[in-house]
Amino acid sequence: QVQLVESGGGLVQAGGSLRLSCAASGIIFSINTMGWYHQAPGKQRELVAAIASDGSPNYADSVKGRFTISRDTAKNTVYLQMNSLKPEDTASYYCYTEGVSTRGKYFEVWGQGTLVTVSS
Repeated sequence: QVQLVESGGGLVQAGGSLRLSCAASGIIFSINTMGWYHQAPGKQRELVAAIASDGSPNYADSVKGRFTISRDTAKNTVYLQMNSLKPEDTASYYCYTEGVSTRGKYFEVWGQGTLVTVSS
C-alpha cells in the first residue's frame, strides 16, 4: 500500500501565502510524478502543478508566476509554495502521485485533500 499525508492548508487573506506538503509512504520502489490538483465546489478537479522525476515542473496557466512546486526525492515529499493568493484559488487541494511499488506494480494514489480558503 502507498499512502499520502497532506498538510498546510488553511485560511489566508488575499495576497498572502501558504505552503502545502505531501509525503508518500509505503511500499514504494520509485515515484514518477508528484503533483497537486484543486477542486472548487461545483467544479471539476483540475491540475495545479506537477513535477516529474527529473524535477521538471508543469503549471496551470492560472498559477504560473505565483506558485512553485518542488520535491524532496529522498523523503518522497512534494511541496507547493503558493504566493499572491487570490480568492479564486479557494478550493480543496489534492496531492497525487504515481510510480512503481516494491512488488513491481504500478500505482496511482490520491491524498484526502486539504482545504485552502482565500478571503478577499
